Amino acid sequence: MRHERPGGADLSDWSAPPLPSRESEGGRHCALRPLSVDMAPELFAENARDRSNAMWSYLPYGPFAQLDAYRDWVRSASRGADPLFYAIEVGSRPLGVASYLRIAPEAGSIEIGHIAFSPRLQRSPAATEAMVLMIRWAFEAGYRRVEWKCDAANRASRAAAQRLGFSFEGVFRQAGIVKGRNRDTAWYAAIDAEWPALADAYRRWLDPANFDRDGNQRSRLSEMTRPILVSTG
Repeated sequence: MRHERPGGADLSDWSAPPLPSRESEGGRHCALRPLSVDMAPELFAENARDRSNAMWSYLPYGPFAQLDAYRDWVRSASRGADPLFYAIEVGSRPLGVASYLRIAPEAGSIEIGHIAFSPRLQRSPAATEAMVLMIRWAFEAGYRRVEWKCDAANRASRAAAQRLGFSFEGVFRQAGIVKGRNRDTAWYAAIDAEWPALADAYRRWLDPANFDRDGNQRSRLSEMTRPILVSTG
């Protein structure tokens, strides 16, 4: 007698999604543009507004004391396909970068990371919309899983992941060494079955009616995405 072991859902009809492209994508508050070396001077100037260099604390590179060093980093980063970097432009000025990485179409999995937002981009509707544009592209392209990973000590990134509707999946202990320090890595993810609810939450939060005349939000995105989370941490 043949013994059938239990397994996951049948995906025999599923096909792998495409790799992300270097095409631009725009929203109401910002646009994603392929990162290029000509953006380095403006990005460097915007990043320099962070006098404490806090934005670099959990990244494996930076801070950059000189434009030439940052330009070299941008030149190298802009040539890669994984990570694939985008600049986040507001009013045609680049204010930050983010990337897709660990891109695995055969598994339907893709990660968003290498997020470096200058002070003028941080905690703004444009920052949120930039992430929404990246998440939306991934799910609409056919990816099954969008991941978010960060240093477990990075409380701001962990809160941002859950605000965007990424569920906590655990901590990988001693996952790496960054700038001479141990890194435990916290894992978060959203899956395609959650996308319709996430898309609705993003739409409601980004609706102009959700902001008063001073630009203050009326309802928090975290309140809209909290029911979608499978687990928190």
